Amino acid sequence: MAVSAGGKTCVVVGAGPAGIRAAQTLAAAGLVPVIVDEGARAGGQIYRRPPAGFTRPAELLYGSETAKAVALHATFDGLLAAGSIVHHPRSSVIGIADGRLQVLDDSGCRWLGYDHLILATGAMDRIMPVPGWENPGVYGLGAMQIALKAQGAALGRCIVLAGSGPLLTLLAMQLLKAGGEVAAVLDTAPMSQQLGGSPGLSARPIFALRGLAMRTRLAGRYHAGVRLDRIEADSRGPVAVLWRDASGRERRLACDAIGLGWHLRAETRLADLAGCDFAYDETWRQWLPRADAMGRARPGVYLAGDGLRILGADGAEITGRLAAAACLQDLGLPAPDSAADLYRLRRLARFARGIARAFPWPAERAPELPDETVICRCEGVTAAALRAAVDFGGGEVNRVKSLGRVGMGRCQGRYCELAAAELVAAQAGYGNAREAGRLRGQAPVRPAPIASLLQDATDDR
Repeated sequence: MAVSAGGKTCVVVGAGPAGIRAAQTLAAAGLVPVIVDEGARAGGQIYRRPPAGFTRPAELLYGSETAKAVALHATFDGLLAAGSIVHHPRSSVIGIADGRLQVLDDSGCRWLGYDHLILATGAMDRIMPVPGWENPGVYGLGAMQIALKAQGAALGRCIVLAGSGPLLTLLAMQLLKAGGEVAAVLDTAPMSQQLGGSPGLSARPIFALRGLAMRTRLAGRYHAGVRLDRIEADSRGPVAVLWRDASGRERRLACDAIGLGWHLRAETRLADLAGCDFAYDETWRQWLPRADAMGRARPGVYLAGDGLRILGADGAEITGRLAAAACLQDLGLPAPDSAADLYRLRRLARFARGIARAFPWPAERAPELPDETVICRCEGVTAAALRAAVDFGGGEVNRVKSLGRVGMGRCQGRYCELAAAELVAAQAGYGNAREAGRLRGQAPVRPAPIASLLQDATDDR
């Protein structure tokens, strides 16, 4: 097992932009960090790499971000070839306890010890339920993008994308370039709301202009300020989306696949198990872990990337370097000067606040959901059942979970938690979802075979 100065083991969880830059910074200081990642190849979700032999060129996979993706891939491959890192691909960290990570891979479970831990766990789709979203053929926007990048597959022949945020239009363009058919892009953010985010978006004018150019190319397909009413489906999947345009006119659009997503939510389960403190972020309307400017969350634990703050791929690279620099400082080793990165991070944070304002999470929609709407797809919990649990046991999400099973399924609330909290808060008469609390993380954070959990694994350090 690779060790750092003084025999200390440094582990990085995640090999996306944040994890790669963290590993690079540690390796440049002479350490040999251990990288644990769920992917078969490094790159994360944003720069996900297809299997070897995949024929689509990088330009079609990553578009305007091709140079960044290729550079990151080359950096990681170079570190690995030089023996500067130890890489555990296709490995999920499903638990943390007593300075050890419980790692699940193809061979089962084992325990991996650490002294310093950098969590670069990224983010995932943020979903607001729509009546009918539980049917086959309804995916997260991120899932559709992963299928396109990793497999060259469009998940549907006639696709409707709905929600809000930059990924909505980006994915539409990627699908069209790949030869897919996008029937419509339905954005719940009114155009006036989007313009209201302009001051923040001006912090990165090139990105803002790029998004505007995408809208222009989507003319006739893109609709702002819509309301999603229902997804019609049969035994094979979606057949139509029922929605209302900005003027309130009812519309029906035929399709055979739907992608949903309202920007991103931070993946924070491991930060929770590592003992990090949390605070409710009013900008993003979600609970985020606390850390200092360098990513220190608690002694020996550092956070980076979208699992700390939703700042995108560029922000992830910066926070990865900062977390590694903090780790080096705490080890008493020379660390790179972080002044420039801290300055850039403030600009990216301003841009992120503009994104959050321009493409808001539709919190007001949750209380309006019909009783029959499925909130938790894993457990089939409806809005009616959730409201009944609140009326019976009170408006605290963990109490509601214990009574109504919301968040008890395979995803452990990753898809339903935020919407459920909004609904719980509304039913309890709270003014904000913060008052409903947050679901506590627990191991295993990913589904795992019972046999693997019973293995008598020794410490791998």
